Amino acid sequence: MFSSLFYELKAAKVPVTLKEYLLLIEAVGADLAGRRVEDFYHLARACLVKDERHLDTFDQVFGHVFKGLDLMAGAAEAQIPEEWLKAVSELYLTDEEKASIAAAGGWDKIMEELQKRLAEQEGRHQGGNKWIGTGGTSPYGAYGYNPAGIRIGQKESRHRRAIKVWDKREFKDLADDVEIGTRNFKVALRKLRRLARDGRPEELDLDETIRGTAHKGFLDIHLRAERRNAVKVLMFLDVGGSMDWHIREAQELFSAARAEFKHLDYFYFHNCLYEHVWKDNVRRRTDRTPTWDVLHTYPADTKVIFIGDASMSPYEITVPGGSVEHMNPEPGADWLKRVTGVYEKSVWLNPLPHDHWEWTTSIGMVERLMGGRMFPLTLDGLDRAIRTLMR
Repeated sequence: MFSSLFYELKAAKVPVTLKEYLLLIEAVGADLAGRRVEDFYHLARACLVKDERHLDTFDQVFGHVFKGLDLMAGAAEAQIPEEWLKAVSELYLTDEEKASIAAAGGWDKIMEELQKRLAEQEGRHQGGNKWIGTGGTSPYGAYGYNPAGIRIGQKESRHRRAIKVWDKREFKDLADDVEIGTRNFKVALRKLRRLARDGRPEELDLDETIRGTAHKGFLDIHLRAERRNAVKVLMFLDVGGSMDWHIREAQELFSAARAEFKHLDYFYFHNCLYEHVWKDNVRRRTDRTPTWDVLHTYPADTKVIFIGDASMSPYEITVPGGSVEHMNPEPGADWLKRVTGVYEKSVWLNPLPHDHWEWTTSIGMVERLMGGRMFPLTLDGLDRAIRTLMR
């Protein structure tokens, strides 16, 4: 059964290794999980999962292998281990409910009936008090009520009376293809770092202090500058219009970047980059920075990150005067080409789901202008963007 977990995780593209699997076997052999399903779940997760983005996939695979969640088409052939079905250590029932379970024949009788009905039942059942299904009073199934219940195929507890909660998944928001929050942004952005020591020497250099003290025969304290991320980042953030729907993601990414990078600067634009940008949206009409000045201020090794949905009229990209806000003397495409020409390491992060991009012509145009370096604003997309910036 443990080997099934290993092979199912591999099939689900969770990067588990034989060494990690053997570590789990050793831990189980040492009885580190005791006899509780929950303890074994946490032990297996600690041994086999190295990246939090795989936690949700692990939960699904664990449920499939050990908890019998996937009982759709092959319910009759499903094998639910009795040792897991008898995990009742966290059961909180009234005396009346315990009496009801005892009247049904006790735990062994309930487990025996569950296996029997799985073998007899064909197809899905709705309502009733015998078959495994939904909305009934049978002890087996979902969305019904029975004090001696085994819950199968239900997303969450309703009456909180099931013997075992089979479907609990706590990490759905950490999958690769979902939007991410400030903490996840910080974790991902930490990969975009090149540590260097600069600034005032304020940190104790223990090795040099020991070496100097031993050489001189008296205490010889040495200080050094703190190691900081020396990567320089320039962000261009699209604001207004359709980006109002994505303001939370943009704010969280910006907040994470400010916390992670000492050398970070930013400017705002609307829809497409033109001949000027700004830092204060309230004064965007009067206090602007020429884009040429930006290109001449920041060195070529600066990492450039655009954040925007790239959703606009194609004329805003290709035609002088196409901007919806002013008469731009040059098309936005020219300015994007200039930025990518000066800054080889530049990417575009798009908060729209990747499978929506093909519906908007302008997204494909901007992606081509960025040399294909447009990525969705998900954990996987941000990871690929950072790898591109660090090449």
